Amino acid sequence: MARLFGVPEEAGRKVLAAAIRGERDLQNVRGVRRGILEKIDRETSAEPLRIAKRETAADGFVKYLFDIGVEAVRIPIPCEAPGADTSAYEGKEKKYIVCVSSQVGCALACSFCATGTLGFHRNLEAHEIVGQVLAIKREADRPIRGVVFMGMGEPFLNYDQVIHAARVLSHPCGGQIDARAITISTAGIVPALRRFTAEGHKFRLAVSLTHAVARKRLELMPIERVHSTRELVEALHDHARARRTRVLVEYVLLGGVNDSPGDARALAALLDRSLVKIDLIDVNGTTGGFRRSSQEARSAFLDVLAEAKIPFAIRYSGGQDVAAGCGQLAAGVGGGARLS
Repeated sequence: MARLFGVPEEAGRKVLAAAIRGERDLQNVRGVRRGILEKIDRETSAEPLRIAKRETAADGFVKYLFDIGVEAVRIPIPCEAPGADTSAYEGKEKKYIVCVSSQVGCALACSFCATGTLGFHRNLEAHEIVGQVLAIKREADRPIRGVVFMGMGEPFLNYDQVIHAARVLSHPCGGQIDARAITISTAGIVPALRRFTAEGHKFRLAVSLTHAVARKRLELMPIERVHSTRELVEALHDHARARRTRVLVEYVLLGGVNDSPGDARALAALLDRSLVKIDLIDVNGTTGGFRRSSQEARSAFLDVLAEAKIPFAIRYSGGQDVAAGCGQLAAGVGGGARLS
């Protein structure tokens, strides 16, 4: 902002802080000429998006539909599902993480994702991404301590706006969210991933893989045609080395498709166990006609990963009763959501 409007850095910080706090009248910001404040007011926006609909799941997840035609999800930490083990969080701060969208629709057409059935409509501007968090923050009863770019769209196909939004959200005078608590997920846009590494961002990287065998991954994720598994894995390994941190590799378990011990061995052989952590996700919804893995198949898959000493975690698929789970966001595309 300071560079764009030619104001001192300190004044830019004040304007950003006032805007994020929701102050509508920037004329009260000291140290900036009135003419500059009026120009900033005309040409920028820090308004929360208008909520068209909200649905609350039994486990405390809340799905928001915004009037611009995208959805976001408020995720409670610890999870409030009946019977959930929250003992690890005793004495710790209860908080929210927000899963935001970066595009209206998505062009990648992954076969297990409802958003992919909608096609691509447009990229979101940075203020529209930040606006999702501001709208949710405005009504939250606990602090928002993390953001994941895992909602509608492919973040690395809207790279500049996504990075701009992440910077605002992590700025000390902006969203005040630790950059390391912001995760950007990609299905494998390798040139953007390389750029992300070169630019040295502190934001975390997650990569959606879902199959270790290229020809089988192609059937699930058409992006394989453009950026191969081989070059994707090379890029994520290089990122992990450069950042000295593990990359989160997302793997959606599809019953009878990618959950056999052989599939797990292929995954273990593909990845450097010192550079990754595998995030296992049960498939959600009915898109593509897939089913979840059986308990027996999942256990056998995990046994192979454990034997290979590959770090892994099983992501809780929350918000199922309101279709707020990973791969289920598909309402309101086109900005035509009807307000209620």
